[in-house]
Amino acid sequence: MAHAAPASGALPRGGRKDARAPYVPPDILDARTHRMARIAVPVLTALVYGYWAAANRRGGGPVTGWNLLFGFLTALVFAVVFIGVLTIAPRLRRELHALTWAVFIGVSFGFLYNQAGASMIRSVGIPLVVAAVTFIVFFYRFYTREDAVGHRVH
Repeated sequence: MAHAAPASGALPRGGRKDARAPYVPPDILDARTHRMARIAVPVLTALVYGYWAAANRRGGGPVTGWNLLFGFLTALVFAVVFIGVLTIAPRLRRELHALTWAVFIGVSFGFLYNQAGASMIRSVGIPLVVAAVTFIVFFYRFYTREDAVGHRVH
């Protein structure tokens, strides 16, 4: 059989010279970019969330000053809690880590759902389902990628 010979200096499959060494993906962004993104992503997400909550609350009516205040206050609270979850959750064991994210996502969804004018039963029931599904997905993710204490397994 004829096979093409590898070019000189070419790396074997997997991109490593030593096939037994653990694979470390390249870091294309520097530490400064990661630090900025750690604040910018929650703030931008909070602005979208605040706009969404204010739009749900006004129900297609005119934009008022109180509506803008509500949107910005909602965004502020969301950003503070989001940054808090990003800071505290990774330090927890995998069960509490998943539970923290599930509660955050469930409460966030429930608040938006309630602002749209849904009944209290639906504003509690549907977010509980969303939180339960979130917990299952995140617990599976953390269970397969962390040890029992919460340290990432590579």
